[in-house]
Amino acid sequence: MREFRNFIAGRFERAASSEEISVRNPATGEVIATLPATTEAEALSAATAARRVQPAWRALPAIARGDALRRLADALTARASEIGAALAAESGKSLDDATGEVTYGVELLRYHAEWARRIEGEVIESDNPDETLMLRREPIGVVACLIPFNYPIYTLVRKIAPALIAGNAVLVRPSNNTPLSALVFAEAVQAAGLPEGLVSILAMNHDTARALCTHPAVGMITLTGSVAAGQAVLDYCKENIAKPSLELGGKTPVIVEPDADIDAVAAMIVAAKTNHCGQVCTSPERLYVHEAVHDRLLARLKEAFAARTFGDRAEDAARMGPLVSDAARQRVHAMVERARAAGARVEVGGFLPEGAGFFYPPTLLSDCRQDMEIVREEVFGPVLAVLRYATFEEALALANDHQYGLSAVLFTESYRKAMRAAAAVEAGELYINRLPADPYQGFHAGWKKSGLGGDDGKHGMLEFTQTRLVVFKH
Repeated sequence: MREFRNFIAGRFERAASSEEISVRNPATGEVIATLPATTEAEALSAATAARRVQPAWRALPAIARGDALRRLADALTARASEIGAALAAESGKSLDDATGEVTYGVELLRYHAEWARRIEGEVIESDNPDETLMLRREPIGVVACLIPFNYPIYTLVRKIAPALIAGNAVLVRPSNNTPLSALVFAEAVQAAGLPEGLVSILAMNHDTARALCTHPAVGMITLTGSVAAGQAVLDYCKENIAKPSLELGGKTPVIVEPDADIDAVAAMIVAAKTNHCGQVCTSPERLYVHEAVHDRLLARLKEAFAARTFGDRAEDAARMGPLVSDAARQRVHAMVERARAAGARVEVGGFLPEGAGFFYPPTLLSDCRQDMEIVREEVFGPVLAVLRYATFEEALALANDHQYGLSAVLFTESYRKAMRAAAAVEAGELYINRLPADPYQGFHAGWKKSGLGGDDGKHGMLEFTQTRLVVFKH
């Protein structure tokens, strides 16, 4: 079993803690690695080092920071297979999918490197003839990046690339379910020759994470995670009035109008719903189908869900893989059982498989109601709730009647209805005639309890800056 060490202030440090983090392969349930949990002293030393090195990084021309990101992209490319192997083992993804996630991270690094010449301020007209107002964009300083388990390499890059190009130092806490790929990623950081202390990657418990996030050096905390995790981060931010940027829960509604291509819609929904066992923030969770096509689409979905196999993707990459943990599987099944008891019909799935691994079958529920827990709360698993509606106005109202607002989907050939949805849907993203994919030149931001701030594109990069107004008398 390979030894993994935390990457503290530019160095892989030997274990200083007796507390260990055990990492399991969710496809087998077996422990594949243990690593030391970062101590509070180590975490605080990483924060101190980040604060020390950040001013020099900030002082570099942005084009030089862009060159460093390109070196990191090259180093990541050289280690793609090794990072992919670690990611596949700890996440249950196929090797191709895991390696593809690394490759996508490389693309994202190169994209953000191009912002070097595009970080802009403003010149604002003054009321006085002998005065100029200049608004400058400046880095925040040190950013704590809290990474989820579902896309641990992509999300890591999604946060550190814009933070670094803007002139910040970063402290990364990967999920304790998937820290191994992040620590192999750290080898690429070291190989790229980034200044020691600019990037630290640390596996730790929650108490240490709190100590890190509330360190006086930390000026921003960015998280992708649950609403409960976001509430904890807001509590951390109060300590130093740090800036939060939160991508939280989602409950993507999908509206299917009568003019939609039902066969194509069914294929897209099944592919999206079973991708990574439904552990995707923008995965479709609520399917609103017009009564004229409800039965036909339900039949197509039932057939497709029943045909979708699941199991260890290391043996067959065509299968749907596992949930992240047995606790996650038990939680998902309990929600399905409560939906059944509340009157939902289980068309396919809805059982706990025997054998090793944290698998759960693709599960289709019909006869659902808007007031059911399965419709109101995020499942984060391969479970789809189907509801019927009579009018487009009703569908929009049902889609908006929710605590979450991360993404929404509409299938229609009517440009009028598409534009009405674009003006009325209460979500940070609307996808028309396709399922969510988070284009990285866009802006991925949630409404309501789905978050604050956002990721990707120009606006995601600007999240990692603050402004200074310069009033220049001349």
